[in-house]
Amino acid sequence: EDVVVGCANQAGEDSRCVARHAGLLAGLPIEVAGSVLQRNCGSGLNAIVMAAQAVTCGEGEVMVAGGVESMSRAPFVMNKAETPFSRDGRVFDSTIGARFPNPKIERQFGADTMPETADNLARDYQITREACDVFAAASQRKYAAAKADGFFEGEILAVEVPGGRTGPVKVAEDEHPRPQTDLTALARLRPLQEGGVTTAGNASGINDGAVAMIVASRKAGDTAGAEPLARVLASGVAGVPPRIMGIGPVEASKKALARAGLSLSDIDVIEINEAFAAQVLSCLRGLELPFDDSRVNMNGGAIAVGHPLGASGPRIALTAARQLQRTGGRYALVTMCVGVGQGIAAVLERVQ
Repeated sequence: EDVVVGCANQAGEDSRCVARHAGLLAGLPIEVAGSVLQRNCGSGLNAIVMAAQAVTCGEGEVMVAGGVESMSRAPFVMNKAETPFSRDGRVFDSTIGARFPNPKIERQFGADTMPETADNLARDYQITREACDVFAAASQRKYAAAKADGFFEGEILAVEVPGGRTGPVKVAEDEHPRPQTDLTALARLRPLQEGGVTTAGNASGINDGAVAMIVASRKAGDTAGAEPLARVLASGVAGVPPRIMGIGPVEASKKALARAGLSLSDIDVIEINEAFAAQVLSCLRGLELPFDDSRVNMNGGAIAVGHPLGASGPRIALTAARQLQRTGGRYALVTMCVGVGQGIAAVLERVQ
């Protein structure tokens, strides 16, 4: 029926409806449509929810849903002149999705960068630098353990990319993780702002990535002989002050859980996107969960893997669904913060 893809930037090769381009290049029938959804970092997770809603409403039996982001290829952009013969052209880096600033938004809500919003949360929720570094090191360690156990082989598809004189290069694993990371190395890093807790070591990286999955009705899945992983049980979105955008998962999760008729005690797997360690720890505090809750990001998170904006939501949803299958759990909570003050969450249920 449709290819629904989340993409935050949409400024380079991923512009002009990358979902339609992807469907055509993948060889899908010409009749299959394509649409791109933008909710900043939550775009890809929103695409999965949107596809599930369409199937539930009977507006399609089979959908492709996911997300994509090419941050390394994000272009520099330049504004047009605001007055005749003006030479006041400014160049902006679109890597993290932000391009031309909105002066009215900045005057009313501030112009905090994403790391600054994490440090704002650290002050509000009394999160220490040491706690952030401990969490970051644990993310790297858990990712390394999951990789060694072969967990990611079930969700990573190798792709060939141009390799210059040496010819095509096969990419079959994540390039961002640093499994050798330890607390001593993390402690040596300077904070991104004076007095802050956020560093390059306890924040997510700038990455490229893409995720796609099939969202279908049970009838269509049975007809195709497909074995389902999980179903989307409920979802929620919420707005929060932009200066503390990272707390968005707390309110969004409360909505999703309430709609599912569940509480956090019912959840077996929790995936909170690791934009920043300070942000995740603030969310855990807001949800009244301990920092070392064993259900949280069991296989590491974006601090290790990286955070290609539109692709991160589908990645953690896929990991959560596979973790449910792996452990025999029933429910997973998948949630992430969204730039400019939002949160999004979804509750998944393992299909028995």
